[in-house]
Order: sequence, then structure tokens, then C-alpha cells
Amino acid sequence: MGSFFTFHLFLLLLLTHFTSHTFSLCNQHDTSALLHFKNSFSFNTSSKSDIHFWPRCSTFSFKIESWKNNTDCCGWDGVTCDSMSDHVIGLDLSCSNLNGELHPNSTIFQLRHLQQLNLAFNNFSGSLLHVSIDDLVNLTHLNLSHCSLGGNIPSTISHLSKLVSLDLSSYYDWHMGLKLNPLTWKKLIHNATNLRELSLGCVNMSSIRASSLSMLKNLSSSLVSLGLGETGLQGNLSSDILSLPNLQTLDLSSNKYLSSQLPKSNWSTPLRYLDLSRTPFSGEIPYSIGQLKSLTQLDLEMCNFDGLIPPSLGNLTQLTSLFFQSNNLKGEIPSSLSKLTHLTYFDLQYNNFSGSIPNVFENLIKLEYLGFSGNNLSGLVPSSLFNLTELSHLDLTNNKLVGPIPTEITKHSKLYLLALANNMLNGAIPPWCYSLTSLVELDLNDNQLTGSIGEFSTYSLIYLFLSNNNIKGDFPNSIYKLQNLFDLGLSSTNLSGVVDFHQFSNCKKLFFLDLSHNSLLSINIESRVDSILPNLGILYLSSSNISSFPKFLAQNQNLVELDLSKNKIQGKVPKWFHEKLLHTWRDIQHVDLSFNKLQGDLPIPRYGIYYFLLSNNNFTGNIDFSLCNASSLNVLNLAHNNLTGMIPQCLGTFPSLSVLDMQMNNLYGHIPRTFSKGNAFETIKLNGNRLEGPLPQSLAHCTKLEVLDLGDNNVEDTFPNWLETLQELQVLSLRSNKLHGAITCSSTKHPFPKLRIFDVSNNNFIGPLPTSCIKNFQGMMNVNDNNTGLQYMGKSNYYNDSVVVVVKGLSMELTKILTTFTTIDLSNNMFEGEIPQVFGELISLKGLNLSNNKITGTIPYSLSSLRNLEWLDLSRNQLKGEIPLALTNLNFLSFLNLSQNHLEGIIPTGQQFGTFGNDSFEGNTMLCGFPLSKSCKTDEDWSPYSTSNDEEESGFGWKAVVIGYACGSVVGMLLGFNVFVNGKPRWLSRLIESIFSVRLQRKNNRAGANRRRTN
Repeated sequence: MGSFFTFHLFLLLLLTHFTSHTFSLCNQHDTSALLHFKNSFSFNTSSKSDIHFWPRCSTFSFKIESWKNNTDCCGWDGVTCDSMSDHVIGLDLSCSNLNGELHPNSTIFQLRHLQQLNLAFNNFSGSLLHVSIDDLVNLTHLNLSHCSLGGNIPSTISHLSKLVSLDLSSYYDWHMGLKLNPLTWKKLIHNATNLRELSLGCVNMSSIRASSLSMLKNLSSSLVSLGLGETGLQGNLSSDILSLPNLQTLDLSSNKYLSSQLPKSNWSTPLRYLDLSRTPFSGEIPYSIGQLKSLTQLDLEMCNFDGLIPPSLGNLTQLTSLFFQSNNLKGEIPSSLSKLTHLTYFDLQYNNFSGSIPNVFENLIKLEYLGFSGNNLSGLVPSSLFNLTELSHLDLTNNKLVGPIPTEITKHSKLYLLALANNMLNGAIPPWCYSLTSLVELDLNDNQLTGSIGEFSTYSLIYLFLSNNNIKGDFPNSIYKLQNLFDLGLSSTNLSGVVDFHQFSNCKKLFFLDLSHNSLLSINIESRVDSILPNLGILYLSSSNISSFPKFLAQNQNLVELDLSKNKIQGKVPKWFHEKLLHTWRDIQHVDLSFNKLQGDLPIPRYGIYYFLLSNNNFTGNIDFSLCNASSLNVLNLAHNNLTGMIPQCLGTFPSLSVLDMQMNNLYGHIPRTFSKGNAFETIKLNGNRLEGPLPQSLAHCTKLEVLDLGDNNVEDTFPNWLETLQELQVLSLRSNKLHGAITCSSTKHPFPKLRIFDVSNNNFIGPLPTSCIKNFQGMMNVNDNNTGLQYMGKSNYYNDSVVVVVKGLSMELTKILTTFTTIDLSNNMFEGEIPQVFGELISLKGLNLSNNKITGTIPYSLSSLRNLEWLDLSRNQLKGEIPLALTNLNFLSFLNLSQNHLEGIIPTGQQFGTFGNDSFEGNTMLCGFPLSKSCKTDEDWSPYSTSNDEEESGFGWKAVVIGYACGSVVGMLLGFNVFVNGKPRWLSRLIESIFSVRLQRKNNRAGANRRRTN
């Protein structure tokens, strides 16, 4: 009996021991601390919060909801206890929707046995990370990422010497979140010698120099993962960081002040993930990169790498992602990349690759994304690309690809996006483009495709772009059936037939519609059906032969952009349009009604509009001062109308207005006087009005100004030399005003450095030509002979800068200003004195007009240096002397006017001078030679009254003539006496006959030459 009792007692004690350690309650102290921590936060279990801000949180778990009194905390969600001590050693509350402040005295710091703490993806509202963090001395894993902490990281974090993993990263800009100072960094790296994972993405490390990262060598034996993306690090980084022997993950992305190069050798060969994107690494990608045979992701996007892709890259056979976008890489795409059979993402966009795309993609069977856009690739589109069954994204836009689009595609294709825009592809669009069920976006804009658009048999398309091609035939009816269509671009084609807008009633999702520049299409916009395009936001119908406003827009609630320019719309703007513009279209940003025949009052834009273009119409009346409410404007173009009244003074205070064009109206009053500091003006054109008064000195606040045209007004003032501080000014036209006084420049070190068009003609300026200004016109001294293609000033999509100039004697409006166009026009003033030599330094000058002044002196030889000059007008001055022969070297000179001066001598011949007529030289009574009818004197018309210049050039002055005459008389008398005594000597007879024979021959030759010139 005793042994039985003993046995049962043993079993009871064993059961008690087992229960106490296996099913025991959590340590009471830890339970209390956790409940206090819970009560310090608010959380809403019904709220989905901002899950989209936390991409690693597919859902919020609300773990803390399960924490209740009188329950075992070891069973609570997110809590882990030590099975022996009952203390909480792990706490994972990531993605728990915690909202509130992490208090300095938070009870979480009382959990002294914690080894792992994860509070990631919560919202602690900018709370500081308290110094009490060092109470958790047993921590091995600390994750406080993406939980809205701020302020300095306390140095006490370095006391956590057992840390193996530390993650303080966030998605915020590094200016806004946690900040790590150099001392804390030094202590942390010195003490936490077991760190394997260190992630400080978006932590402010701007005070830590790149050289301090060399301390990471202390962790060389342990560090496996290092994340320092977007930390504000500065300086030149040693490439040794890529030589840590155990490193597998390295992220240095988005550090725009950090520079470095890739190592030539000694790579961290275990590397699996390398992200240097948007950090200015430079130099070539070394051949040694082929050593990283474990690498699965390589991201060098938007760095400064140049040179070739090394063929050794083909050795990285484990790569799944390869991003080289936006560098300066060149050469051909190496065919060795065909070895990367695990590749799913392949991006070489926006580099300088040339040659053809290698047709080697049949091995890349896992490829999903291929982007080669923005290069100089030529040749055919490889047919092997269309046999890849996993390929969903193919972007080859902006290259020089030719030939047809491959007509065959695998029946298992998952192609989602096909973008081949901006190439030179020809032939017809292949039939599979109309039937492929997976295809969602088709972009074939800007090619040379021909044929007609086929009938769509699939309705999967959401984005369809076929603009700027040679497509012919009728507008296909099957487009109306694309119920998922969101964007449709069919501008600048040769489509014909009729587009009935009422048939778009099935396309209820359509947001973007562009049918501009289709002269053969007939567009019917008369439908009043309410259900037509209810979600339309962008409508482009420029140059579409329409004659009225689209009436269906009266029912539209969501318009963002509207372009009805270059049509035949006439009459007044409908009342419903005024109403919609001011009150209904709350997101409207762009309105272009220019180049129509609209009349009546201007429609008034609301706040929020950026581009408002109503030029070249017949609008009348005053500009309503309610325009001042539209202070969001970026471009305001009311040019070429019949507007009257005054310009609203508020326009000078608009903070974002970069283009103000009100030229060619009947506006009067003053130019706006209050141009605010820090404004955005790039173009101000008020020419061709009746504006008066002085020039407002607040124009000097327009520091971004490139074009200022105030010509053809009644402005009365002196020359505004205070404008010389505008370092970006390229066009200055003050022509045809009432400006007076002398022109000088002196107040700044480099006045008008970029000026290319300078026109102050038809004013009352006096004094010498403005040498102090002209000598600083650097924009006219520099010639870029390497320019390819024509480039124009202005915002090409919305606005082209223009200017009225006199070119080759004719006044004309340049509706576009070439960036290489340069001219100076100082004509029709009262300038006096000589033409300064400095004009010869303006070697990019194309036109120079100094006519109708009081300029004296000679034509300077330095003008022969203007090798790009196309027209030169020096007429109606008081110039004298000869025309420099060197001017015949101006090979581009096609217009010359030197008339009505006091020039003299022979007109130079040869080169361009043979093309100028009488009117180029008339009114110079002392000029002679072709093309004038007045011939120049020849040798037989010798006169003793030769000019001193002729005497000096020939070497014979009047003294030599007198001496020669005296000597000749003596010799003649002696010869005469000898003849008288001895008769005619035979040698003398032969000498005299030969002299007269030569003289007669020269006379006959010159007479013949004169007859030929006259004929």
C-alpha cells in the first residue's frame, strides 16, 4: 500500500511539474506591461486603414484585439514566451493598425527579456525613439520599420550588443524620418559585432560621410544584408563595400549625392541582390562582374554607367531581374545574354545601344518583361520575341527599327502590352493584333504602317494608339464595340469615312480620345444623347473640320483637357460652355480653342486651369477682371484677337504663369507693374497693342525670362538697362515705341549673356552704337556646329514662341523661333559714330540691320568674320571709304543693302557679291563697277590727280613723278640731238615700236572687258 501511495505521489508531482512549465500562465509582470502597452494605442478593427501605403501588409491582423485580462499572455497573438522562464521573449505586432504615440515611458521597455521585437508597419505619429531602448539588452532582432518614427536615433541603441538584425527603414523621404548621427553610427558598428542584417533605408544619414562606411569592415565576418537606400549619404564611396566576404544583399539606391565605381576585382561573390539604382555610380561595368554567379537581381537603373555591356554578364545564369535603364551604355546588345535562362525582367531602356536586336530570345522562356525603348537600335523586330509564352510586356519604342511587325505569334501568348511606337516600321498591322485575347495595350504610334485597320474580334483592349501612321480606309466600326477601351489615339492618319459620336455610347469607360489632324474623316458631333462618353476626360479634335462645339459635352461632368483648335467653329461660345468651365469641370486643366472664328466675350477660366489658349479668333470686349481668380495658370495665350481695355494688373503676380501672350490686340493702358519676385515667367509678349507709359522695373524680377516682346506700342522711356540682369533672356524686342536716350550696359558683370535677338529699331535712341552691351552678347558669339535637327523655343506641346523681325528688308512674323536664329536690328534711330569692331566677334549672327541712322566712318574689316551672316543692311547712313574686299568671303550673305551712303571705289566682285543688284549700292556717287552702270577708270584715263592712297600703294608719289620728268627731259634732249646729227638709230626705233605695240594691246583688252560687263 505504501509503495502504491509513493508511486501516485510521484506521478502527481511529475504532473504538477509538467503543468507548471508547459501550461503555466505568463509572467504577471509581463502581462501587466503588455496590457498597459495595448491601452496606450487606439485601433479600429473595422477600418482598412492605409493598407496601400504598406505593400508588405496584405491585410491588418489586429493582433492586439486578443489581449484580455485573466488570460495567458503566452497565448496572445504576436506574443512568444520562453518555455522555461515564462517571460515574454518575442513580440510581433507588425501590420496591427496601431495608431498613437510611442511614449518615452512605454511599458514595452519593461520587457527586459525580449529577444525579438517587431512593430513594423504601424503609425506612431512621428514619435521619438526613446533612450530607454537600451533597457532591452537581450534584443537580437529589432524591427521598427515603416512605423512613422522621427527624430534622432538615440546613441543608447548601440548598447544592444546582441543585435543580429536591425531594421529602421521607412518609405518616407530621408528628410522627414529618423536621423542617424556619426557618433551613434560609430558606436553601433563598434558594439553590435554580430549584426547580420542592417536596414536603414530612408534614415537621414546626411551627416555621415561615405568614408565612414568603411567601418562596416568590422562586420565583415557577419554582415549578410545591408540596406542603405535613400539615406542622403554624401561623398565618394570606396568600392570595398562590394568586397565584404559574406554579403548577399546590398541596397545603395537613391543616394544622389553619393558617387562610386564598381570594383575591378574582389567582389562579394555570395551576392544575390544588388541595387545601386538612382545613385551616381559611374565608369564602365567591369568584366569581373561575371564572378557574381549567385546573383539573382541586378539593378543599375539611372546611374551614370557608360561603355559596353561586358559579355561576362552571360555568366550570371541565376539572374531573374536585370535593370540597366537610363544610363549611357552603348554598343550592341551582347548575344551572350541568351544564357540568362531564368531571366523574367530585362530592362535596357534609355541608353545608347545600337545595332540590331539579337534574335536569341528563344532560350529565355521565363521572360515576362522586356524593355529596350529609347535607344538607337535598328534592323528588324526579332520574330523569336513572339514565341515566348510568358512574355507579357514588350516595349521597343523610340528606336530606329524597320520592316514589318512579325505576322506570327505563339497561340499560348500572354502578351499584355505591345509598344513599338516611334520607329520606322512599315507594312500592315498583323491580324493577331486584333484577335489576341490577352492584349490590353497596343501602341504603334509614329511609324510608317500602311493598310487599313482590321476588325477587332477581342474586346480586351484598354489602350489603343495608332496615331501618326499612313493607315487608310474607313474608320472601323468594331472600335465602337471595345467596351473596356480607356484610351484611343488615332490622330494624324489617312483614315476616311464618318465617325458618329453617338456610336461611342458603348464605350462608357473611354477617358482619352484623340482624332486630331484627320482631314479625310468626317466627324459627326451633333448627338445630344446623354449616355455618350460619360467618363470622357480628354478630347482632342484639333484640325478635324468641325464647325461647332460638341454638344454632348454639355452633359459631361469630368472634362480635364479639351483641344478644339484649328477648326471652323464660329459664332459665340455657348452659354453652357461658360457655365461648365466656371462651375462644373472641377478638374479642368487645359483648354485650347485657338485658330477658329469665335466671337463675343472671352470665356473665363476657373482656378485649377494650367493652359488656356484662345489665340487667333475674333474675341472682342474687355478682359474680365475675374480672370484674376485663375492664378493657377501656366500658359495664357489671347494673342491675335480684337480685345480692348486694360491688362489686369494681377497677371504679374500669378506664381506659375510662364507664358503671357496678348500680342496683336487693341489693349491700352500700362504694362502690369507688379511682377512679383520668384515668378515663373519665361515668355511675355504684349507687342502690337496700344500700351503706354514707362517700362515697369519689376520686370527685373522675371529671372527665368527668355522672351520679352513689347514692340509696336506707345511705350515712352529710356533703354531699360536694368534688364541686363536677366541671365536667361534670349529675345528682346522693343521695336517701334517711343524710347529715347543712349543705350548703355554696365551694372552687371555679364549683361545679356544669352541674348540672340536684339531689336530696338524704330525708336529715338541717340549716341554711339551700344558697344558696352554688344561686347557681352555671348549668345551671338558661340556657334554650335554639331546641332542635329531643328529645335525651336517654347513649350512645343502647348506653345511656340514667335517674334516679328525684319529679315532681308521684309517685316515678317516668325511663328517659330529656331534656337540658332540670331539678329541685331538697331535701324531707324539716331545712332552716330563709327561701327565698332566688336560686331566682328558675333560669329553666329545671321542678320545685322543698322540702317537709317547717322553712322559715320568706314565699314569695319571685322564684319568679314561673320561667317554665318545672311543679311546686312547699312543703308541710309554716312559711311565712307571703300567696301572691304573681304566681305566677299561671307558665303551665306544673300541680302546686302549699302545704299544711300558716301562709299567710294570699286565694288568688290566674286562669291555672293555677284548676286546683288543696283539697289544694294545706289546713292553712293563715288562707287563704280558692276552692278552699277558707272564703270571704273582704266589706265588710259590716267590723271595726274591720283589719290595719295594710289600713290602709296604703287610706290610712286608726286616727288618721284617730278624727278622722273626732269630726268626724262634731259635724256630726251640728248637723244634728239643724236638723231639730228646721225639720223635715226635702228635700236631706238625698235624699242619705241615695241613699247607702243604693248600699250595698244592693253588698251584693246580693257575695252573688250568693259563691253562684256555692260552687256
